[in-house]
Amino acid sequence: MTAMSFSAVQRPMPSRSTALAIVAGLACALAIGKVLPVTIDSVSGVLAPLCATAAESSPLDKVEPIGSYALPNVPGKRVTIVRVSYGPGGFSRPHRHSGSVTAYITKGEIRSQLGGGPVETFGVGQSFFEPPGSTHLVSANASMTEPAELIAVFVADEGAQLTTFIE
Repeated sequence: MTAMSFSAVQRPMPSRSTALAIVAGLACALAIGKVLPVTIDSVSGVLAPLCATAAESSPLDKVEPIGSYALPNVPGKRVTIVRVSYGPGGFSRPHRHSGSVTAYITKGEIRSQLGGGPVETFGVGQSFFEPPGSTHLVSANASMTEPAELIAVFVADEGAQLTTFIE
């Protein structure tokens, strides 16, 4: 029997999704290897965009107030409107809101997951609703190359802290 060299063995090509998973895993391993001497908080910040963990937002991500108005027909309640912009790969860490929130997508695509529900992707012209106190586990730009944006309309108690991040 003759010995077969490794170069003579035919191996099947990995699927595209397998190849992407391998590249992502290698990128995470490389990032971990480069930052091991630093604190665990710094590691989380570096790996977040690569490994889809929740740490800090990108400097390209921002929340801009548009308006806030007392509701005269609902004493003690206020409507607040904000623009949330995500840079490529941008996201917000897990959070909850004190009131009801309706989000309307104005640019790109947004990935969202509430509580134990499914991760959903919403495009321009679509909207989603968050009941008061629900846990918003995923709020992220679905693209790693294009920006995304949404308009959020809050209805909450007057003086309430609108967003609380989950540690």
